[in-house]
Order: sequence, then C-alpha cells, then structure tokens
Amino acid sequence: MPAQHLPILAALLVALVLGIALLLLARLASRRKSTGGTVKLSPYESGMPLLEPSRKRISIIFFLVAIDFVVFDVEAAFLYPWVLVLREGGWPLFWAVMLFVALILVGFVYIWRQGGLDLSPRRDMAAGASAAEGRG
Repeated sequence: MPAQHLPILAALLVALVLGIALLLLARLASRRKSTGGTVKLSPYESGMPLLEPSRKRISIIFFLVAIDFVVFDVEAAFLYPWVLVLREGGWPLFWAVMLFVALILVGFVYIWRQGGLDLSPRRDMAAGASAAEGRG
C-alpha cells in the first residue's frame, strides 16, 4: 500500500473506533425501563398524539413536481462550473452553455404546457371524473 494512503486509513480507523466507543458508552450509560407500556412508546408530533394514521395516500402530482425540481436543480448546478471557466473557454464554451440553457428551457416549457407544475385539486378531480366516465 502506498504511503500516501496511510493518513486516510488512519482517519477511517479512528472514526470507526470512536463511533463504536460512543455507541457502547451510550448503551452502558442509558437506563432501561420497561414501564409505561404502549402509551409511552407511541409516536407523537409536537407533543400531541397523532390524529390520523401515518399511511395516508399522497397525490402522485406531488412526487412529479419533486422530480421536476430535482432535475432542474441539478441542471442549474451544472451551470456554476461553466460560469467559472467561461472566459478561458471562449465562444465555443459560451455557445455550448447557451445550447444547454435552451434545452433546459424547452424541457421547462414542455412540463409547464403538460400541466406538470399545476398542483390544484381540480386536476386530480378532473382526471378521476374522466376515468370514472370511461368505465361506465
């Protein structure tokens, strides 16, 4: 093993030993009481008991908008390194960035026109009503 990897190995070893030691220390120092039953072990939010079960159905639109956000956020993150080297890259790099931005805008307009950014409940109800009519 090359000597340049020894500090990394030492840091990993120290982190592993320290993590195990802290877990063991917390386990030894903790008090274990089995009193309280199910009330004490039940989940709560902000000091209040849960009013509804946590397994609620969430609209798929929420997840689609979240995926759109992640995609466009990652694409925007690609612009930062290009901006830093734009002067050294010259005009070819500039036009490559402009093509990339144009593709991002085309994707954004497509999602917008398809209604992918519309979170109104009307969209869910309209889709459900048309599906119910089709079954008739």
